[in-house]
Amino acid sequence: QVQVVESGGGLVQAGGSLRLSCAASGSIRSIYAMGWYRQAPGKQRELVASIISGVITNYGDSVKGRFSISRDNAKNTVYLQMNSLKPEDTAVYYCNVRLSPTRPDYWGQGTQVTVSS
Repeated sequence: QVQVVESGGGLVQAGGSLRLSCAASGSIRSIYAMGWYRQAPGKQRELVASIISGVITNYGDSVKGRFSISRDNAKNTVYLQMNSLKPEDTAVYYCNVRLSPTRPDYWGQGTQVTVSS
């Protein structure tokens, strides 16, 4: 079993920054991919950023140039640095962990990010 715990959400003014962290623990030999998704009220969950094999990054179009994902392999932790935040970034942010391309993935409980105008 794998546990996924996010932290770092909160309330910030537009133009500000936040850093989210996500730590995976449990029965882990290696991690194939880690990523961040978000879901705003009334909207579908969408990809924010992902990092595969520790080096290949992928970003949603709405956050390119403002958000940065990174991973600490030794700590099984992924970070999301969010800069130039906008009110439309307000959502619950979920961490996703995939141990291999063919195995089920794991989700955290989510952390709220609220950006005020």
